[in-house]
Amino acid sequence: MANITVLGGGFGTALAVMLYTTQEHEITIWSAIPEEIEAMRRDGEQKEKLPGVKIPNGISLTTDLAVIDNSDLVLFAIPSAYVRDTCKKVAPHLKPGTVILNAGKGIEEDTFKLMSTVFAEELPQGTYVVLTGPSHAEEVGRNIPTSVVAASSSATAAYLVQEWFSSPTFRVYINDDVTGCELGGALKNVIALCAGISDGLGYGDNTKAMLMTRGLHEIERLGQALGSRTNTFAGLTGLGDLIVTCTSMHSRNRRAGMLIGQGVNPADAVAQVGTVEGYYCCHAAYGLAMRYDVEMPITEALYRVLYEEADVREAVQTLLDRPKRHEYEKLN
Repeated sequence: MANITVLGGGFGTALAVMLYTTQEHEITIWSAIPEEIEAMRRDGEQKEKLPGVKIPNGISLTTDLAVIDNSDLVLFAIPSAYVRDTCKKVAPHLKPGTVILNAGKGIEEDTFKLMSTVFAEELPQGTYVVLTGPSHAEEVGRNIPTSVVAASSSATAAYLVQEWFSSPTFRVYINDDVTGCELGGALKNVIALCAGISDGLGYGDNTKAMLMTRGLHEIERLGQALGSRTNTFAGLTGLGDLIVTCTSMHSRNRRAGMLIGQGVNPADAVAQVGTVEGYYCCHAAYGLAMRYDVEMPITEALYRVLYEEADVREAVQTLLDRPKRHEYEKLN
């Protein structure tokens, strides 16, 4: 049995409920928002982010980070924009060697740094693992069969996560390609926004399949430039996560994209839906593409729509009008 502290509601709550109901771990959920903790205590669920998923009485709820002092594993399930600040608050409480498990999927927007780099800079005393793959909170919290990847440069830490998190309905694979797994989990949000825009425009399955397939090529190219293995993106953290995020109405990225395709201003669409990692990740992905001289036309087209007020139909046509080439032609 492990002592696990979960930082963040939503997906964090889903994982906490799954862990508590299928294992014998000691689980605490932390939130920086006192009103959120009070509402969870009152309602017995996270009504805003995870309605209908009951939080067992045995799960502790707190706003006090001192709970981390005795934790074997600290699970981060918070938006990428808040990770660095949260790490700074966690640092005084984290024991050397504690497993840090990041279930968030994003890239730091201002620096273009992957989350593994952010954690290494702010919490070097911990052992980092990323948990990623096709895993909507709405389904994980209800113990619907799910499979994910635990990736780490530490085989011991990855195996611990696999041991502690595996259950009859939650299967965990391990991987040592941390960069590839993080890129796949983050960049699929960009393509899911595009898939949602396609739906909002009234386009069909052909268009979405085109965006998903060519989008995966873009993710692979950037991944190779950053030293990832190509086969990582054919797995759960690449293709698997791309499929679920581009096709499901659970996906906030897809829902925001649909609004944009219907004519809603991108910033307003994000405000309506809530946390939309793909909106911020697109800026970082475009910056990385420029930095590493990687051609990513779909990402660039979305960047123009989100940040330069480009017309979505014109952006699609620009993609279709690109020079003809071999499907697997090496670009740069």
